Amino acid sequence: MKKHIYRSIILAISGLLIITACSKKMVEPVEPVNNISSFSLMQDKIFTSSCAISGCHASNTDATFRQHGLILEKSVAYESLVGITPVNELSKADGHLRVKAFKSLESLLYHKLNWDVAHHGGKQYGLPMPLGKAALSVGQIEFVRRWIEAGAPKTGEVADAKLLDDKTPSVSTTDDFKPMNSPQTEGVDGYQLKVDKFSVAANFERELFVRRNVGNTSEIYINRIKLQSRQNSHHMVLYDYQDRTKLPVLDQVRDLRNPDNGLNFNTFIQMGNHIFLGGGTQSNQEYVFPEGTALLLPANYSMDLNPHYFNKTNMVLYGENYVNLYTTQKAKVKYVVKTINFPNQNLIIPANKVTVISSDFTFKTNVKIVSLTSHTHKFGEKYVIKIFGGARNGEIVYENTDWEHPAVINFSTPISLKKDEGLTSIVTFNNTSNQKITFGLTSDDEMDIIFGYYYEE
Repeated sequence: MKKHIYRSIILAISGLLIITACSKKMVEPVEPVNNISSFSLMQDKIFTSSCAISGCHASNTDATFRQHGLILEKSVAYESLVGITPVNELSKADGHLRVKAFKSLESLLYHKLNWDVAHHGGKQYGLPMPLGKAALSVGQIEFVRRWIEAGAPKTGEVADAKLLDDKTPSVSTTDDFKPMNSPQTEGVDGYQLKVDKFSVAANFERELFVRRNVGNTSEIYINRIKLQSRQNSHHMVLYDYQDRTKLPVLDQVRDLRNPDNGLNFNTFIQMGNHIFLGGGTQSNQEYVFPEGTALLLPANYSMDLNPHYFNKTNMVLYGENYVNLYTTQKAKVKYVVKTINFPNQNLIIPANKVTVISSDFTFKTNVKIVSLTSHTHKFGEKYVIKIFGGARNGEIVYENTDWEHPAVINFSTPISLKKDEGLTSIVTFNNTSNQKITFGLTSDDEMDIIFGYYYEE
């Protein structure tokens, strides 16, 4: 009898425990106790402090917005990232989205935050981010990865918040920049040029020019150009000169900006004598000319080296650049690459007005274009290059919206044009001054020039 009573009591208690447990489970909130989502943590501790800042990804009024089209301000960041096709052409071609749910390796954001190029198979998906600031820590990058792999949700905790407090550097914090090997060290023919280590003051961007002798006593043929920069490099460009009787002093560093951030007028004037020779916006970049082609450099040649670095930290950073010019034998060169220099000097831009100016340029022979870039001054808002004439007439082959840092587009398949076909420049100028603007060298004048490479068939 007692056994039955005990059994009944035990069953009653067990049932009560089960009912209590079920009831408790039903009333517990789904959201975490602190009600802070992983995305909002990422916004507050990464995007707002390092990315959504003036000049970068704060709003559509940032100078760089038309280049990337990405705003990371809190109210629109999520909708700007998740499921959105990137502007970066290589990333787009690889099937990426800015953030692809459950797939971090197919998300451009994840690649941009990893400064080690080896992380993405040596591919260059544009400048590493955040530009001008310290790289994110190992923990911060891992937090982003876990958030993406969990489906990139806007709400809910899906990544360990402790990762955001991890201070382990994802890149070296010591001054151990190792220069790339010279062509001779690699066992091939060529020359190496250098911009010596220089400081970049806190919260400053430094852009400079220095003319270097290549060191060739006879003419040489260049079929490959390789560049190396320190971290936080925005670009490294090589320039020839239109008038070689007006060369700047050899080996003298010429800053574009004074310490007060004002424009160095003399350096700016000298930029008007430039012809694009090579380079781009990748920290480590290599360009190989099409097989059987090469760039001819005369004996005793010199060029202007132009590095540009951002520093948005409160400490001094450093710049340093190397250029390898690889040579080939004349007998192996079927076509000599020439420089495109198409200037439209007939500029009349009315005061306080947006003006679109178009100009056509043609070639006198059949050509193949392998690279294009553009040049304007501060009133140039947008630069478009179209094909002029022939079966591809009107096709857009180049666009740029950042006059200070024009895009350089290298064509893996050259653009073939016949005699009397060419290129059209279409430039949108926004003259915010009270004066009429014309073509000229000063910062108050304007320019409209197509630069690039081509060779004749």
